Amino acid sequence: MGSILNLVEWRRELLVEAGFPRVLAVRLACDARWDLHELIDLVERGCPPALAVRVLAPLEDEAPR
Repeated sequence: MGSILNLVEWRRELLVEAGFPRVLAVRLACDARWDLHELIDLVERGCPPALAVRVLAPLEDEAPR
């Protein structure tokens, strides 16, 4: 269980460092359907974090992993 928490924490910190608001970063970090590298890439290219999330949102019928 500790390694899962470490992974979520690591994912959250990557997102926060890239400019995502902490609350949004926590939500994204806990859901493995999100491709963090793609989210961060969009933000680094000037896309606002909220828009990057909308662009890369997982399909509704995909079950969380």
